[in-house]
Amino acid sequence: MIQAARAGERAAQAALLRGLQDQWYRMVLRLLGDAENAREATQETALRFLKRLPGFEGRSEIRTWSLGIAINVAREMRRQKKREELTGNAPARAVGPDIAVQKREEAELVSRVIDTLPLRQREAVVLRFFEQLSVEETASAMGCAGGTVKALVFQALRNLRQSFGVQKKGSLRQRIATEKELDDEPASRTT
Repeated sequence: MIQAARAGERAAQAALLRGLQDQWYRMVLRLLGDAENAREATQETALRFLKRLPGFEGRSEIRTWSLGIAINVAREMRRQKKREELTGNAPARAVGPDIAVQKREEAELVSRVIDTLPLRQREAVVLRFFEQLSVEETASAMGCAGGTVKALVFQALRNLRQSFGVQKKGSLRQRIATEKELDDEPASRTT
């Protein structure tokens, strides 16, 4: 199918887009934090993906390669947004129903804390844990070495532990549970 898509077969290209667009959207939504911007980034990723597809050499998986395109689109959108904010040219945003989509307190808390991570750490965490890419796939998507990914993930997890006030290593679910327990404890109770 990839070869047919590279050769310009519309049906094969459409099938590839259908198979990849949800993953692009999830990733850029986590990186950008806004559903409208995520939809726009996903569309731009699709356009660039199709434009660059004939040059895809197969040195990595198509999914990993396309996630690299999506990361670059998200980076560009963040830079553009910052420029607009600095110059005062930011367009007014309409508040839509997609903004209040968060269903659970856990997901909301995790999203808020992940949003505070530096961009490269956030990218590494999203790709490794939310998109479940290997270190090598994450490195390929981010355009860096595997050791860099490991260092970024280590730094991100350290920052997340500090944000959650958890000293021990453990699953994110355990860290969230610990955070909730601390919030639920009466102030007069001592440990």
